[in-house]
Amino acid sequence: MKLGIIGLPQSGKTTLFNAITRGNAPTTASAGRIEVHQAVVDVPDPRVDTLSKMFNPKKTIYAKVTYADIAGLETGSAKSGISGQLLNQLNQMDGLILVVRCFENDNVMHPSGNVNPLRDVETMTSELLLNDLVVVERKLEKLKDEKKKGGTDKAVNARQIELFEKLNAALSESKPLRFLEFTPDEEKELSSFGLLTRKPLLTVFNLGEGQSAPDSYLDHPSVALMCKLEMEIAQLSPEDAEVFMQEYGIKELSLNRMINISYELLQEQTFFTVGEDEVRAWVTHRGATAQEAAGEIHTDLSRGFVRAEVVAYEDLTSLGSMNEAKAKGKFRLEGKEYIVKDGDIMHVRSSL
Repeated sequence: MKLGIIGLPQSGKTTLFNAITRGNAPTTASAGRIEVHQAVVDVPDPRVDTLSKMFNPKKTIYAKVTYADIAGLETGSAKSGISGQLLNQLNQMDGLILVVRCFENDNVMHPSGNVNPLRDVETMTSELLLNDLVVVERKLEKLKDEKKKGGTDKAVNARQIELFEKLNAALSESKPLRFLEFTPDEEKELSSFGLLTRKPLLTVFNLGEGQSAPDSYLDHPSVALMCKLEMEIAQLSPEDAEVFMQEYGIKELSLNRMINISYELLQEQTFFTVGEDEVRAWVTHRGATAQEAAGEIHTDLSRGFVRAEVVAYEDLTSLGSMNEAKAKGKFRLEGKEYIVKDGDIMHVRSSL
């Protein structure tokens, strides 16, 4: 899972990145330059901690999210379509996090001259829409030229024109493509295009001290953070961070909530494997079958899938042991078409 952090210059992208990753990437302005910082972060999950205490394994491994701090996307970037290194970086992301500045600071100039969070959301989402519109219009023009010249499969050409006209109609009405439904064949057709509004989007309102999030009616999720404060706490030792939080009356870092929201954003879920050697959280998409989930562990487990031994996290932890779960009938054998649920504990049997 990869999430790209984007936003206008001086919005706090790198500050948020440092807060999430406990990093120290420079937060100086990078206007006009394409810079990318990446780091992998554990997804906080108390279920992993509980299972680790139950099984006392040699290793405990959390689910992972990769965050990328991507500078270079600014007002006007998409007039002729975002291209080159920047588009390549954005295309690699499974979702986007838009950082929007709310804090006031006379020493940090806003590129538009003044702070207006909702205007900035509109500016950046419009850039993404405009990029997709340019890409779709170019593709439509090419498809229609091919239709005139002939030499291509007429049925395929007609199907592609219909698909891209559907995209064009939505984008022309400022409707992000993530709200459209696509068939599996259409999903495959679109996978090679840099259509940024197909990606899930989360807005982070970057607050100053004493501020609250602006009233907004966005068409996508949002969260409010004091990114600078969260970064400063994240860079302290655990002991110093605890003292700092007690002193300021902070019960919980908002970052953990944001990491979980971004995990939810991608419509992912967690299942677990447990044992004396390892307790591990694995990620799979919602609606995944047992065979698909097995493939997240190893491709051989998917290819040679026989069945999965499954127990729900709540059942195992409430009963206290795997033996008790079996005795109470909570331990099940499931076939390859079983739909995995968040929190399932699985052991896959394979013929390979």
